[in-house]
Amino acid sequence: MRSCSNCLLPETAEATTFDSQGTCSVCKQIEYKEEKVDWPDRRRQLDGLVSLYKDKGLYDCIVPFSGGKDSTYQLWYIVRELKLKPLVVRFDHGFYRPILEKNNKRTFKILGVDVVQFTPSWHVVRELMLESLKRRGDFCWHCHTGIYAHTMQVALRYSTPLLFWGESLAEYQSFYTYEEMEEVDEKRFNRAMNLGMTSDDMYEFLNGRISKRDLYPFSYPPRKDLRALGCRSVCLGNYIKWDTKKQVTIIKEELGWEGDQVEGIPPEFDYEKIECHMQGVRDYLKYIKRGFGRTNHLANIEIRNGRMTREAGEKLEKEFDGKRPVSLDIFLEYLHLTEEEFLEIAMEHQVDPHRFQPNNIEDSKKMPDMEKWDRTKVPWPNRPSTKIGG
Repeated sequence: MRSCSNCLLPETAEATTFDSQGTCSVCKQIEYKEEKVDWPDRRRQLDGLVSLYKDKGLYDCIVPFSGGKDSTYQLWYIVRELKLKPLVVRFDHGFYRPILEKNNKRTFKILGVDVVQFTPSWHVVRELMLESLKRRGDFCWHCHTGIYAHTMQVALRYSTPLLFWGESLAEYQSFYTYEEMEEVDEKRFNRAMNLGMTSDDMYEFLNGRISKRDLYPFSYPPRKDLRALGCRSVCLGNYIKWDTKKQVTIIKEELGWEGDQVEGIPPEFDYEKIECHMQGVRDYLKYIKRGFGRTNHLANIEIRNGRMTREAGEKLEKEFDGKRPVSLDIFLEYLHLTEEEFLEIAMEHQVDPHRFQPNNIEDSKKMPDMEKWDRTKVPWPNRPSTKIGG
C-alpha cells in the first residue's frame, strides 16, 4: 500500500492526493501553512471579525466544547486572549471519560463561563450508531452531526451569530487547504462531518424506528434562518497558527488540564482524544477499513513539525496501531452485536488496496479507568438486523 514519502499517511486516507515526488496533500498544506500564510495578518483579520460582534448581544460568541485538548485551548484563547464572553455548548455523545468531567469542571470555574449541555436519548443514539455502522463502517454519525447541528441550533436560540470552532480541516485532512478560509457551514457539514447522510436520510433508513422529532438535534438548521441571524461560523485555526503540543502545554499550565492514557495510543500522547471511551473502537474500525490508526495520525503530525523521524514513526505505528481494543467488548454490549457481526460489517467497508487480516490481531492494554465506564444494560426489543434495510 502506497504511503507519503514524507510522513506515513497511506493512499487509503480520505480525500488525499500525492504529488510527483510522492508527498501527500496534507504535508503540502502544512508546508504552505509554515511558509506562506501571513499569521500576523490573519490575527488582524481575527481582531476585525471580533470587533463586529463583541458586546452586541447576550453573548459575544458560541464555543462548542467537548473538553478535549483543542476545544479547551480554543475556549481559553477566546476568554483570555480575545476577552470575549462566550456561551459554551456541550453535546454529550454518551462516552465521556471521568477525567474529562474533572477537567471541564475546573476549566469552567477558572474561566468563569456559562455552559449549556444537551444529552440525546440513548434509545435514539444506539439506533443511529448501528445504522451508521452498517452504512458507513463508522458509528459516530450521531456525535459528528449532533455536535455541529445542535450547536448551530443553539446559536439561533440565543441569537448569537458568531461561532468559533477549533483547527482548520487543512491541519489533518485535504477537504480544505490553508489557502482557503473555510466557513464551518452546511457545505462543510455535508462534505466532511455527516458521512454523506442527512437526518432526513436517517429517518428514511430507519423506517419508522424513530420519529422525525427524535432527529431534531441532528438536523442542520435552515439556511434562511442562519442568514437572517447573520451567522459567521469560523475555525480559530484559520486565524492563529495551530500547534497542538504547544497548546497542551498552555492549558496544563493555565487550567490544570490533565491528560490520560487512551487505547491504542503511545503513552507520551496522553493528550490525544481523552474525551471518548469509545475512541479505541473507532480507531480499530479505521484500521480495519483503511489500514492505519491513531498512532499513524499522531506520528504524521510529529513528522510534519520536525519533531520525529519517519523511521521512529514507523516503529511506533507498528507497535500500537491495529490492536483489538478491550473496549470493543463494551461496544458490542451497547449495540447487542457479536464480534463476528461487527467484523463482517466493518470489512464490507474496506478501501482498496487495503485488506484486513483478522487472524493476525493482538489485544491492546486495558485502560486504568475502564471500571468506571458506563456499562448499563438496556434491553433492545426487536433490534434491527445487521444488514442494510433490516
